[in-house]
Amino acid sequence: MHHIKRLFDLLDNYSTQFPSKKMLYAKIQGSWIGHTSSEVKESSLQLAASLIKLGISGNDMTPDHQDKISIISANRPEWVITDFAVQQTGAVLVPIYPSISNIELAYILNEAQISILFISDKHIYKKVAQIKDQLPFLRHIYSYDEIEGVDHWTTLLSQPSLESLQHIETIKASIAPEHLATIIYTSGTTGNPKGVMLSHYNIASNVISSMDAFNFCNSEECTLSFLPLNHIFERTVLYIYLCKGVAVYFAEGMETIGNDLKEVKPVVFTTVPRLLEKVYEKIDAKGSQLEGFKRKIFDWAVNIALQYDINKPKSIFYSIQLSIADRLVYSKWREAVGGKIKAIVTGSAACQVKLLRLFTAAKIIVMEGYGLTETSPVISVNRFEEANRKFGTVGTILNDVEVKIGYDGEIICKGPNVMMGYYKHQDQTDEVLKDGWFHTGDIGEIVDGKFLKITDRKKEIFKLSAGKYIAPLAIENKMKESPFIEQIMVVGSNEKFAGALIVPAIDKIKDYFQRMSVNIDAGIDITTDKDILKLIRSELDKFNKLFSAHEHVKKFQLIPNEWTIDGGELTPTLKLKRKKIMEKYGHLVEKIYA
Repeated sequence: MHHIKRLFDLLDNYSTQFPSKKMLYAKIQGSWIGHTSSEVKESSLQLAASLIKLGISGNDMTPDHQDKISIISANRPEWVITDFAVQQTGAVLVPIYPSISNIELAYILNEAQISILFISDKHIYKKVAQIKDQLPFLRHIYSYDEIEGVDHWTTLLSQPSLESLQHIETIKASIAPEHLATIIYTSGTTGNPKGVMLSHYNIASNVISSMDAFNFCNSEECTLSFLPLNHIFERTVLYIYLCKGVAVYFAEGMETIGNDLKEVKPVVFTTVPRLLEKVYEKIDAKGSQLEGFKRKIFDWAVNIALQYDINKPKSIFYSIQLSIADRLVYSKWREAVGGKIKAIVTGSAACQVKLLRLFTAAKIIVMEGYGLTETSPVISVNRFEEANRKFGTVGTILNDVEVKIGYDGEIICKGPNVMMGYYKHQDQTDEVLKDGWFHTGDIGEIVDGKFLKITDRKKEIFKLSAGKYIAPLAIENKMKESPFIEQIMVVGSNEKFAGALIVPAIDKIKDYFQRMSVNIDAGIDITTDKDILKLIRSELDKFNKLFSAHEHVKKFQLIPNEWTIDGGELTPTLKLKRKKIMEKYGHLVEKIYA
């Protein structure tokens, strides 16, 4: 394994080891079509040869001079083929979120001087067409779908001559592990996106160090991929799957995941907590449609699961209850995600411990991990084996990664996975990279001598007017355990007390009132309805007891519509854009403190 030093070594390995094995699958007109590793390798070489003909090269292999190529596309086999093709020319891949705004898109395409752009479909083409006159560096656009008036990417797939194949081998031999492989723009919660420069070895070393966390899956098994590949988490995990010989199925879209899971029957998939919450909401909704005895059994099984703890011995009585609940209820939950699932890997934001208990009790092991784009990304992860898992932590630290807790509680990290720097922004690089130590901006501690625990984001902590600090994340994650609170943001910087903006879980609330035989009119204003306000107030009071007095959420305002990426309230990885929410709902925050 350890001779993987550059990312394309993964593809060469896979195609030598499993030449005729189907490696990547996509759903085309209702059926799953697989591509073997040999086909993927051959297409990537054909594409590389054509890119070289178009003048693409690594030039002197310095980050400023390597040519830059961009992909804006949902996950599909073409994405991976393009990725490997670009690597083998010495150029740099700059993947971009399909949901990006036009302003940020123009900013990235120009800062990185993208000369060739691969896009998936006509929606993205429309977006690019709107800003085309602002893109002086862009020479060619190729699309994966057939789009009128746009060159189809297959025009670049023709059999290269022997000498151009030899030429590619020469280029590959000259690419060093420390050369830049990709620039990933992180849409921060503030300011312009920053381009994180990751070398081949930044990512390859992280793949190799993460391998032992994936020892539960093998080359006979498969996974479903739906988190965006332009996010380093999904991309590094994809490379891990390729290392293990696991077949990768790309979901058609976020809305088809439920169905895709049932068809593909993966043993593992990666997700973010917001999607796990949605999976559980579906399970719960099914449960609340049950009646009589079945409903009682369901509620009982949920209660049993909520008592689950990994690191405590289980009484015989509890174990018996667990196995009954498993036969009657949890087995159905596993069926809902395909029936073969062993583990779900989650990252990018904190996962509610309630969800971890529920899934783990149902024999679906949730491996919560932690990392940043700047660390390629994995710093720590809860392992499959019980001894190296602990609820409420982000697991044990990877082999060749070092972690220290700074004097102010900040997590700092060193290792071969730490980025080369921010592209064209040395000043910003110097702020976070000091003597090889990367300053994460997260506050944390080491528990039991080996588990890393994140307590907050340094820049999200704020002070009340009395000088006491509030760490909003911990409060929000707890409050979200209420079935009636869909989303919440704690506010109160420089104010006397903490308040909150809350998106209520309206379907849950209606169900609740129906059971109490209170009718909610169709046309009511949910943000001012007395009964709803009373219900949310009682939920907050319940959770407030768990926090110190100054952390209590004293007042709140309700918001009728869910926060989304398109609405600008969430980042592409579904974190709250606090500044945006403050701007958008400032009038409500003023009401709280009026």
